[in-house]
Amino acid sequence: MAVKLSTIRQAFHLLKSIDFEQLGRLSEKIDLPKVMATVGKMNDQQLSGLMRMLQSSGGGQKKELPPVNGDFYDLSSMLSPEDKALQLRVREFMEQEIQPVVNEYWMKAEFPFELLPKMAALNICGSTYEGYGGPNKSFLMEGIVTMEIARVDCSMATFFGVQSGLAMGSIYLLGSEAQKKEWLPDMQQMKKIGAFGLTEPEVGSGAAGGLTTTVKRVGDAWVLNGQKKWIGNATFADVLVIWARDVDDNQVKGFLLRKGTPGFTVEKMHGKMALRIVQNGLITLKDCVVEEKDRLEHANSFKDTAKVLRMTRAGVAWLAVGCARGAYENALAYTLKRKQFGKLIASFQLIQNHLVEMLSNLTAMQTMVYRLSELQDQGLLADEHASIAKVFCSLRTRDVVRGAREVMGGNGILLEYNVARFVADAEAIYSYEGTKEINTLIVGRAITGFSSFV
Repeated sequence: MAVKLSTIRQAFHLLKSIDFEQLGRLSEKIDLPKVMATVGKMNDQQLSGLMRMLQSSGGGQKKELPPVNGDFYDLSSMLSPEDKALQLRVREFMEQEIQPVVNEYWMKAEFPFELLPKMAALNICGSTYEGYGGPNKSFLMEGIVTMEIARVDCSMATFFGVQSGLAMGSIYLLGSEAQKKEWLPDMQQMKKIGAFGLTEPEVGSGAAGGLTTTVKRVGDAWVLNGQKKWIGNATFADVLVIWARDVDDNQVKGFLLRKGTPGFTVEKMHGKMALRIVQNGLITLKDCVVEEKDRLEHANSFKDTAKVLRMTRAGVAWLAVGCARGAYENALAYTLKRKQFGKLIASFQLIQNHLVEMLSNLTAMQTMVYRLSELQDQGLLADEHASIAKVFCSLRTRDVVRGAREVMGGNGILLEYNVARFVADAEAIYSYEGTKEINTLIVGRAITGFSSFV
């Protein structure tokens, strides 16, 4: 009798929990006895799986998803609190000031000059330089700043690399004390903008021995003749570092060419498919006179030019990482919002495969450039260290942006989804500051002892 009473109580509680009106509507759609018979034959594991499926689709509490974060190994945790705060300030500036306008400027191939004062306030230019207004930060921190800028826009990161690295770096490493005092403080605050003129219309990779821009000493001055191409910031720079071959000793020398110097003209380049915000110029120098005081005092051969390129090539590797990280994070965020077949595409196996491949490449790139900057901070950086990082990171960035484009389908080619820019810009990063082939030969020479340069 006790068993029967217990059974009755269970039946009563079960009946109280059933919505008979809803049950009636359900019976019109499915065969309830058959469903109950099937469920009754399930084992515990099958029942548990059925309940998980019902809970996930039952409109209950929204599933909490992991944050979108491309720093999978948490490398930023290695930074000091001060440097971490700087990283976040740069990120905030890029996300709040640049991100809302970047696609418009990219389409118009124009530069957001009005944002330079806010960028200058971050105090990031010449970050590794001691004195002259520089904050004297580590090369690691400079790399992270570059990555954070490129994570939103590679064009602004390229502008920063030209200003802080190539132009300021040439003066800092090779200039006289008077030149450093005249230019570096204002350039550090972006009151003066610099450019770096090495590449020529017919001379890119062969700059070491093939510069056609010439310079000749005439009394107490130097006369420049020739052309330079692809020169970032050239259309608005206050000072341009121009590299030319001395016709008397055949050595490459560097000069500080002031804006408005007679014989200097620049034409903005049009029709670029990448880094469209960067204002690249074609420079023409015709009997352009530069005073002796504006010759870089310690730039007397291409070996001196290479000192600057070695330093900045590490920055290009960081820029590639930022490009890849921006593409990956935008793609991941997209998959966590986009639905197909009634489900978020992030839940699909093939989409997860793409994401993991992208993250693997990105994480490998990040760990490589972290170590690269450590070598630089320790004074151990060699040409081959910077070159292998540039080769690897620019190659893998291509893979990452391709994966990001793929998981976004047709939307991946629309600027509004923020991946199309990275896809295009990755192609420029792949080529500039040393092609894959040239950097490969630098590394090959280091590991074999044989030079394969022609």
